[in-house]
Amino acid sequence: MESILVSGGAGYIGSHTVKTLLEQSYKPVVLDNLVTGHRQSVPRDVPFYQGDIADSRLVRKVVEQERISAVIHFAARSLVGESAEKPDLYFEENTAKTNRFVSSLLEAGVKRIIFSSTAATYGIPEEVPIPESAPTTPINPYGFSKLMIEQSFSWLEKAYGLEWIALRYFNAAGAALDSSLGEDHFPETHLIPLILKTALGQRETISIFGTDYSTPDGTCIRDYIHVLDLAKAHILALEALGKGIGSGVYNVGTGSGYSVREVIETARLVTGRGIPVLESPRRPGDPDILVAKVEKIQHSLGWTPQYSSLEQIIKSAWAWHLGHPNGFE
Repeated sequence: MESILVSGGAGYIGSHTVKTLLEQSYKPVVLDNLVTGHRQSVPRDVPFYQGDIADSRLVRKVVEQERISAVIHFAARSLVGESAEKPDLYFEENTAKTNRFVSSLLEAGVKRIIFSSTAATYGIPEEVPIPESAPTTPINPYGFSKLMIEQSFSWLEKAYGLEWIALRYFNAAGAALDSSLGEDHFPETHLIPLILKTALGQRETISIFGTDYSTPDGTCIRDYIHVLDLAKAHILALEALGKGIGSGVYNVGTGSGYSVREVIETARLVTGRGIPVLESPRRPGDPDILVAKVEKIQHSLGWTPQYSSLEQIIKSAWAWHLGHPNGFE
């Protein structure tokens, strides 16, 4: 049974990946400082270490004790607005700490890593769907902090033989099909959980930021990917490295998108509840359309989304929110 270290494994995507690793007969080991993660999201029989990825002594101890062979690296700050207000925090927490983390892994003999990256590395796209070869010109410190990590990996590969795959996510959403796990952020900034909190009556309205975009209904279009499909992509990437596919970058999305109004309307149908809308001005930096070009991951890794229809995403998320109206509390 291969032991895989999952940094940030108590977070939203990390915890779903831990669950998927267990289902596929891997031994996940979680390292999380619980600043944004939830201890309740990690099964009690999964080895759990509370601590920071920059703690070299702890990282080497975990690798040795648990006989770690590879790493899936989620641990990061991920709020775009916060990154603009505190860019130094993001360059420290994401970029600098990842550099120390990977150095510790290499010193301990671990040379395979799957990295949680983001479509924010692209910035405002020049073409849609966005291919992996598109220019990377982030418009916020969050995207830039992740891009610097990707760029560092190429040099670490040349110097030390690091094998890596960076997965550039589009919009992760949804919840575990058994409702054991879901999305519980504070503050919550993602559209689908905010819509569902409105359906629950925990918010008065859901805001639509901009209704004059160059899209069929005037609202932004985004590519939504079910968190379980995203988790599966990490495992396929890990297996591909083991087969010698080589390092590289892959988009993870569906290749199609839904507008804000379409998401709200689908949520009304799924929940059977009225969801009041507040039309608000545009937010700076929001592109009209963000959709992934996904042929590379489909052809190279054999990955195909199974659960990422908008209805399936919202149904699974709604079941989680109904059963956990206050999150993991």
